[in-house]
Amino acid sequence: MRCPACKQAELQPSSLDATLLANHCPHCGGNWITLGDYLRWRDLHPQAAGSTATLEPVEADESRKALLCPISGVLMQKYRISHRHNHRIDLSPAVGAFWLDKGEWELLKQEGLSGVISAIFTDPYQRQVREASAHDTFTAHYTEQFGAENYAKLREVRAWLDGQAHRDALLAYLMAKDPYSANR
Repeated sequence: MRCPACKQAELQPSSLDATLLANHCPHCGGNWITLGDYLRWRDLHPQAAGSTATLEPVEADESRKALLCPISGVLMQKYRISHRHNHRIDLSPAVGAFWLDKGEWELLKQEGLSGVISAIFTDPYQRQVREASAHDTFTAHYTEQFGAENYAKLREVRAWLDGQAHRDALLAYLMAKDPYSANR
């Protein structure tokens, strides 16, 4: 089976973390893993689901282009691993296997995600990644627009307003140019 990423080498039987079977590309360093082998590994390592992130930074490659499944020839689907990273795992639903670029296994372990890879392929997980990413984008935008101190104060006022019984009236008062005049 030829490497789906670099197309330069044949994949060689290998293993990650001793008991996780994989097919490794000696040229680009990526790994092809079946979901069955991954789930067997996860069952043998239940502590991996609750593992925590390590402190050492991990360098990982990321194949930006679309990849074809080395078995079926069908286009694989990309799934983002978290909102903090742009790395995506390539899944071939046709054969139930996924591709990890060089260093992505270590990145998944660092982020505490090695035990939940199968969850990454779900709609709820991907929705959560998109929402967290959007939140980060808006936070950065508002921080730049208002300044960090003002944005922190605005969040504080918003939290206070959200807890008030007359929230709408309070907002109307704040929005009025002159709340003491009949001419608004």
